[in-house]
Amino acid sequence: MSFLDRTEMLIGCEGVEKLVRAKVIVFGVGGVGGHVCEALARAGVGEIHLVDGDTVAESNINRQIIATRNNIGQSKTFAMAERIASINPECKVKRFDLFFLPGEAGNIIDFGYYDYVVDAVDTVAAKLEIIERSKAAGVRVISSMGTGNKLDPTRFTIADISKTSVCPLAKVIRKELRNRGIDHVKVLYSTEEPVKTGIRTPGSISFVPSVAGLIIGGEVIKDIIGM
Repeated sequence: MSFLDRTEMLIGCEGVEKLVRAKVIVFGVGGVGGHVCEALARAGVGEIHLVDGDTVAESNINRQIIATRNNIGQSKTFAMAERIASINPECKVKRFDLFFLPGEAGNIIDFGYYDYVVDAVDTVAAKLEIIERSKAAGVRVISSMGTGNKLDPTRFTIADISKTSVCPLAKVIRKELRNRGIDHVKVLYSTEEPVKTGIRTPGSISFVPSVAGLIIGGEVIKDIIGM
């Protein structure tokens, strides 16, 4: 019995085959990106590449699926790769231990290689670069907007960047993409007003970035199989 038998009941043999052949790259393996990888691995995506230059910290434990007290200090891509291997050892995983920023990794990451690009990083400049390079390569991309300082996971939705509202990060990205002549990008964003904490570092909780990541993962999977 295959671990994908129940998945096949929903999407059929052809859908499973499409996922097995799919190549997805995830930028940012934190609270959102880690759960994206979880969804992709458990759905049988055949190749997942991970981009993150950070290590697991105690402050990650409240929301990141890879973070435990046993792997503090470990590379996040290594921790995620080990987890994927424990779920689906047939999945091909490649790690890029780097923080992706404009002007970097130009010759290391070939965007045209992938069927789908997931942006789950925090930096505006990196998000714009990922979107821009994906568009230039003609590859589907989905970008996560702000999930910090949120308490209502039911307010997340998938939309074109032009249709977003409320989210401060989406407002910035929307403007910057317009300046670059990019009109349409699929994003996940929240219609919930951010909680005011009085602290610059955004607050987070277990059940918000996790839901965001699973929604993004589901969107990628459905797009790949043509739902």
